[in-house]
Amino acid sequence: MTNTQKFDVVVLGAGPGGYVAAIRLAQLGKQVALIEEKYWGGVCLNVGCIPTKALLKNAEIAYLLRNDRQLFGIDGEVQISYRAAFERSRQVSEGRVKGIHYLTKKNGITEFEGRGEFRSANSILVQTGSDKALIEFDYAIIATGASVRGLPGIQFNERVVDYEQQILETELPRSIAIVGAGPIGVEFSYLMSAYGTEVTLIEAQERILPLEEAETSKEIARELKKKKIQVLTSSTVSEIQQGDLLRVSVKGEAGEEQTVEVEKVMIAIGFVANVTGFGLEALGVELTAKGNIEVNEQLRTNVPHVFAIGDVTGKLQLAHVAEAQGLVAAEAIAGLNPAGLSDYRQMPRAIFTNPQVASFGPTEEQARAEGRELLISKFSMVANGKAHAVATPSGFVKLIADAQTRKLLAAHIVSADAAELIAELTLGSHAGLTIDQLNHNVHIHPTLSEGVQEAIHGLVGEMINA
Repeated sequence: MTNTQKFDVVVLGAGPGGYVAAIRLAQLGKQVALIEEKYWGGVCLNVGCIPTKALLKNAEIAYLLRNDRQLFGIDGEVQISYRAAFERSRQVSEGRVKGIHYLTKKNGITEFEGRGEFRSANSILVQTGSDKALIEFDYAIIATGASVRGLPGIQFNERVVDYEQQILETELPRSIAIVGAGPIGVEFSYLMSAYGTEVTLIEAQERILPLEEAETSKEIARELKKKKIQVLTSSTVSEIQQGDLLRVSVKGEAGEEQTVEVEKVMIAIGFVANVTGFGLEALGVELTAKGNIEVNEQLRTNVPHVFAIGDVTGKLQLAHVAEAQGLVAAEAIAGLNPAGLSDYRQMPRAIFTNPQVASFGPTEEQARAEGRELLISKFSMVANGKAHAVATPSGFVKLIADAQTRKLLAAHIVSADAAELIAELTLGSHAGLTIDQLNHNVHIHPTLSEGVQEAIHGLVGEMINA
């Protein structure tokens, strides 16, 4: 027997975008149904952003104890347990997931656990085992996320894994090849090497972190090599042979071939939108050429009462972007006509290595290609007192401004806690402040954020501590 219920809005997917949209809709007086099949809080809370940051904190301590004990006056033998790090990461994750259920209950949102499949333009069927519920709705938000992209001809198994499989392992391999040197590949390289795993990082592009500023890539590559991570760029994987060790065939830019022998391989070459198996054809939503759901600036699809947010849109597959999209979509449904999202380059990005990377806006190369006259300032964090005090005196703050408007176009930061330093710059850019106005902001001493202050000084005149 199928139970039929009616709601103002149905949200399919309870990841960072979906649950945030549901809460905002409830706050605006809508009756909301939130459907999730597997991960309440999405990949982010369960096997992504949150547990990885817990693991990376443990890795920071593990690296210190393995490599910098004398610097901090630590003597004697120390036992380092990855299993303990894993267990802490699961506790952190599970606690945050419980928080999602608390928030949905607090806001009067009705949860449906199961797979949702649209049956018509205004109905969706949710099935959990033998139980079925038919939900009728006025509006829908699709927040189904994305899945890992695989390598052609190579199957995932117990030893050839994606990040989700790896993050749920209680032990680390003695050696691993990580294919893909984007944020996930680089973070896992740092994490696993901190515990003594021999890591080979393989990237098809000519540099790691190919979407970031070239100087950022160079700086992080230098840091990875310090940590004895082997980095192979302009290299592709053509075959993985099974055996006692996996034999990874790697071809370089000039066609030269080498074999890397490892216990395990992790593939991290990107994501594809989850658009199949949800009955989207019943809605009639259009997809882009790359297979993402097409949306406008307010996240509305070609079907007026259907919206899509998060990774399934392919705009910028980050949790905080999904949250921002969720708020816009919710307010559009409520008739508030919010300002839309257009230039996703202006969204902040971060990579949680040590040092961290944070950025927004175009690279210098991209900005010059747009024909702009630029002002560029770069402050080395070697000259920052707090960076020395916390034993991380590396990296830089690079700022790019338009010479005509004197407004900030981009920031590229490599530093300890870089992700915490970028917000004042994105705010300044979003608010349309000039670099002359930003120059008057006073920063506490001693802080890492003084590096940002110095770089702003460099845009308008001369740095003080450089």
